Amino acid sequence: QVQLVESGGGLVQAGGSVRLSCVASGRTFSPFAMGWFRQAPGKDREFVAAISWSADIIYYADSVKGRFTISRDTARNRQYLQMNSLKPEDTAVYYCAADKTIEATMAGARVSYWGQGTQVTVSS
Repeated sequence: QVQLVESGGGLVQAGGSVRLSCVASGRTFSPFAMGWFRQAPGKDREFVAAISWSADIIYYADSVKGRFTISRDTARNRQYLQMNSLKPEDTAVYYCAADKTIEATMAGARVSYWGQGTQVTVSS
């Protein structure tokens, strides 16, 4: 079993920045892709960003392009989400995700591994 643990959430003012981290542990496999989803109150969980094992393939949701940057430290089984120019509509619980391929990592409910989530609140 793979465990994913997020950290770095919190309260930030609009226009500010937050960096989320996620570490994978347990019976990790390689290669595996990682990604981020978010869920705002009353809304479905939505894709944010994903990164391949070698970081040569990266995808972003249109709503975060140019503001968020995903990266990873493969040797340490970690990934990061640098979030800049935050908006109140970015307020959500952010979830770390992992699966064998980047396509599988972007598959929403069918993703194999999830973290417990970390709250990001952006005040106006």
